[in-house]
Amino acid sequence: MEKRISTKQIYAGKVVNLRVDAVELENRTIASREIVEHNGAAAIVPILSRGNVILVRQFRYAIETEVLEVPAGTLKENEDPKNCAVRELEEETGYRCGEIVKIGECYVAPGYSTEKIHVFLAKDLTKTQTNMDEDENIRLEVLPFQEALDKIRTGEIRDAKSIVGLHAAARLL
Repeated sequence: MEKRISTKQIYAGKVVNLRVDAVELENRTIASREIVEHNGAAAIVPILSRGNVILVRQFRYAIETEVLEVPAGTLKENEDPKNCAVRELEEETGYRCGEIVKIGECYVAPGYSTEKIHVFLAKDLTKTQTNMDEDENIRLEVLPFQEALDKIRTGEIRDAKSIVGLHAAARLL
């Protein structure tokens, strides 16, 4: 177990904060830990009545490429992950769900980040309208569920939350 001795905030941003902690290791050595603080997120695997899954394709600046992924969004401060999932599903896909169930959670990068993604399966979908954030440019792709799983195997889907979510959903469908 590591014990925090001190902490220093380096950056406070809209999405993440960065701090550097001095920690004492079990052998009494002092080490430094850089930590990205994040509120967490909710990811949704939305399944249409015929078993198709709704995915989103969007450009991700950090990796300079388009990514095919499940819809997801950042939790607001103290927001219930399920409420976030319902909100993000409608904002990004234009669908409201009649049934939503948590199917897992994962840490994005526990070596340096606090971000935890809560993963939900959404069913009984009703078409409404999208309400994307002004900085989002998202295109919907509706695929047979097995085709989405195949895209993981071929490397077209490389996003961790999508891989975790689709595999977790596969166990239930």
